[in-house]
Amino acid sequence: MLKRETALATAAVYESMFAAEDGTIPATFQVIYMTGWKEHHSQQKAKSRGSATISFKDIKKQFSDGGSSG
Repeated sequence: MLKRETALATAAVYESMFAAEDGTIPATFQVIYMTGWKEHHSQQKAKSRGSATISFKDIKKQFSDGGSSG
């Protein structure tokens, strides 16, 4: 986890190295989200493959025609 003090210190160093004369700081960054999951015996189990009652193609059709349902 990134602490506030670390972010402020990093920003100060970056500003001292790359700040333009007009006070702007050219920078780009990338945000990466990660999620972890571990199965637990109390969780609902996944249904078996092929047990669905509707296909993804049908779902796609429903959303591609504006979502009208008849």
